[in-house]
Amino acid sequence: MKVSVASGKVPQAIGPYSQAIDVGALVFVSGQIPAGPDGALVEGGIAAQTERCLDNVEAVLEAAGLTLADVVKTTVFMADLAQFKAMNEAYARRFPAPYPARAAVQVAALPKGASIEIEAIAVRR
Repeated sequence: MKVSVASGKVPQAIGPYSQAIDVGALVFVSGQIPAGPDGALVEGGIAAQTERCLDNVEAVLEAAGLTLADVVKTTVFMADLAQFKAMNEAYARRFPAPYPARAAVQVAALPKGASIEIEAIAVRR
């Protein structure tokens, strides 16, 4: 059985998707851009934007009863991989070891002109 998960601490979905889907053992968090609950993108460079994306992932996980420590896989979408080092440093500060498996890819564009988007998969232990 799949159940939609939502948090009022992140922007509302702007299309036909859920902030996350809980299927029991796994929770799939939709890509989170660096925007607050009002939908406005945060100011600052890629480090601040990475932090906001992870704040959003964390808020959605919290609504499902999980934390960043429960994340087993992420995908990071970036408009410019030249900013990878700064993103990686901000990302590393938020996850405990062992770190989640991860892919990072450069994309042509992201919603609302964001520079980064992060999706996650978490597991209930």
